[in-house]
Amino acid sequence: MIEVFQIVILILSAVAHEYMHGWMAYRLGDNTAKNAGRLTLNPLAHLEWFGSLFLPLVMIISGMPFVFGWAKPVPYNPFNLRDKKYGEAKVALAGPLANLIIAVFFGLCLRFLPFFSINFYGLLGVIVYINLVLMIFNLVPIPPLDGSKILATFLPAHLRERYLGSERIGFIFVILFVMLAGSLIMPLVNFLFKVIVGV
Repeated sequence: MIEVFQIVILILSAVAHEYMHGWMAYRLGDNTAKNAGRLTLNPLAHLEWFGSLFLPLVMIISGMPFVFGWAKPVPYNPFNLRDKKYGEAKVALAGPLANLIIAVFFGLCLRFLPFFSINFYGLLGVIVYINLVLMIFNLVPIPPLDGSKILATFLPAHLRERYLGSERIGFIFVILFVMLAGSLIMPLVNFLFKVIVGV
């Protein structure tokens, strides 16, 4: 049962993450996500079978210390953004920020509303934990993760193009990172969980 709950929370959290990318782009003047029907919290508009379902299920079954996944990236046109200098970084940062807001909201519920039952307390803890994992993982500066787009904003133009150009093979590096170094993000996730929840 907890495994199903984890996947459901992962999907909903990934949807919120992608929605916020589209919302921020829309706020900055780009209608691409809205015109594509992606400026919505309806999960059906965002699901991607491998990243939203298959990979999280495999990670849970294999007993990995954390679970992550993704939804279909929300499209946007950087040339439509009013903020030409920092617009792409703002759009990229909006996704992880959504996960942080979710983690803080449910974490503070756990911290200051002591009437939850033990079982419900554990479920809310899962929500906080998954959203912290999504936030930290997406901030890793490996293309095409959000962290790469944030970092690219501050690189010289010639390095920026070469850096972001590696997106085509980026998912290979993402998978390798998960397999070989994914556990490196867990101390930070655990630290933030304790700070927010207060345990």
